Amino acid sequence: MNLRDIQSPIKARYKASSGAAKLTLVARSSRMPAEAMSCSVDIGRAAYEAQAHSGVGGSGTAPCSGDLLLGALAACAQITVQMVAAAMGLALDNIEVVVEGDLDLRGTLGMDSSVPVGFQEIRCTMHVAGNLTERQRTMLRQTAEKYCVVLATLTAPPKIDLSWVGAPAGDSGH
Repeated sequence: MNLRDIQSPIKARYKASSGAAKLTLVARSSRMPAEAMSCSVDIGRAAYEAQAHSGVGGSGTAPCSGDLLLGALAACAQITVQMVAAAMGLALDNIEVVVEGDLDLRGTLGMDSSVPVGFQEIRCTMHVAGNLTERQRTMLRQTAEKYCVVLATLTAPPKIDLSWVGAPAGDSGH
C-alpha cells in the first residue's frame, strides 16, 4: 500500500474545496428490550452491544462504555502510528498499543461526592519495534501524537452540546 498515492487525490480534493473535508460521524445507542444495564451502539458500519461494567452491577459479558473509549484511543493511536510510519517510509517490525484507564466506581455510583465520575488517569503505551534511528523514532512519535484524532480530542476536549428532547421522531412514546 502506498499511502501517498491513496491520499494524494483526497488531499487535492480537500485543497480545492475545504468543505469537502468536513464530515460528521454519528453513533446512536438504543435500549435493549427490558434491559436497564445494556444497550446497542450503532456507528453506521457496525453495531455493538455495550453494558454497564460488572463493578456497577452489569453482567460483564460485553464491553462497558469505558472499554469502548479506551478501545477508540487504542485503535486511533495504532492506525495513526501505522499510517505515519508508512508515510515516512519506515518498515516497522511490530506496533502494539496498550491503553489503561483508572477510575473509582464510587463516583459513578454516587457514593462519595469527592470522588470524580470518570477516568482519573489514562495511560497509552506505544510498543514500536523496528530498526529506527533516534531521529526517526522522535519524528514518528511527534507526528503520530499530533495527528491522532482521539488523543487530540481527549487532551483538548471539544465543546459538547448536550440536549434532551422528547421521544425520537416517529415514536409516540408508547
